[in-house]
Amino acid sequence: MPRPTGRFAPSPTGPLHAGSLVAALASWLDARAMNGRWLVRIEDVDTPRCVAGADTVILAQLVACGLHPDEPVVWQSQRGAAYQGALQQLLQRGRAFPCACSRRDVESAWQARGQVRTRHGERVYPGTCRRGLQGKPARAQRLRCTADDGSDVVMAWTDRRLGPQTQNVTQAIGDFVLQRADGLWAYQLAVVVDDAAQGITHVVRGEDIADNTARQIHLQRQLGLPTPQYLHTPLVLAADGQKLSKQNGASAFDATDPLATLRAAGAVLGIVAQGTTVADWLASAVQAWAAEFAPAVSPPTA
Repeated sequence: MPRPTGRFAPSPTGPLHAGSLVAALASWLDARAMNGRWLVRIEDVDTPRCVAGADTVILAQLVACGLHPDEPVVWQSQRGAAYQGALQQLLQRGRAFPCACSRRDVESAWQARGQVRTRHGERVYPGTCRRGLQGKPARAQRLRCTADDGSDVVMAWTDRRLGPQTQNVTQAIGDFVLQRADGLWAYQLAVVVDDAAQGITHVVRGEDIADNTARQIHLQRQLGLPTPQYLHTPLVLAADGQKLSKQNGASAFDATDPLATLRAAGAVLGIVAQGTTVADWLASAVQAWAAEFAPAVSPPTA
C-alpha cells in the first residue's frame, strides 16, 4: 500500500483567503490523521491569471499557520514536458483529438440544434471535430468522452463527505479541453498528471471543485493512472451568499493571528479543538479530524 499522501494546490492569483485556508487546513489534517505526507503544489499553468509574487505570499501564509509541506513545493509551470507526454499518449491511442472550434463555434452548434446554454451552465462540446478537422487548423486538444462502443461515459464514486456521486460526463461535460488554443495546459490534465506523479492518494479540496471529479477520474483511467479518494469540504460564503473567492474580492486572511484564523477555519469544518498555541491546536484538531472522517473508503466504481 502506498503511504497516504495529500496535497494543497492553490492557484497564485492572489493571497489565500478564509475559504482557501479551510481547504488547506482540511488537507493537512487529513494527511496528518493518517500519518501520511502533505504536499503543496502551485497550480500556475494559467499564467495570464497569475499574480507576480502571490506564490511567495501563499507559502508564507501556510507557514504562519503551522502548515509545513513535507517535500519541496512543485510549480506546474515547470511541468510542461510531463503534460506533453500524457497528451501524446492519449493522441496515439485515439483517446484525444485536435479541435478547430472556438467558443463561438460551440455556442453556434448548440443554437443550431435549438438549445441555448444557461448563463452559468456548462458549455458542453457537441463533438464537432471528433471525426476530423475538415481542413480547418487545430486550435485545442480535447479528450474523447465516449466509450469505445460510442456509449456515454458515466462515472460513479464515493466522496468521503458528500457520499455517493454519479455524473454522465458525455452529457454534462462533453469532450473537454486538455490543451487550450493559446497553447496553455488545461487544469484537468495538469492536476491528473501531477497527482499521479506525486503519489497523491487522498484529495481534499473545496466543494466548488467537486464537479471536476468525474472528468478527472475518466482522464485517470484513460492514462492508466490510479484514482485517489476524494473529500470535498464546505464552502465559506461571502455576505451576499456567494462562494468566497478572489474573483469576488475576498481579502487575505489575517496571518498575524494564526490561532484565531485556524479556529475559524476549523469551525467551518466542524472541528472542535483545544490549544493556546498553533502547534497544540493543530495536534488537537488532528485527533478531532480522525474521529470525524475515517480515511479509508471504497475506490470509485465504473
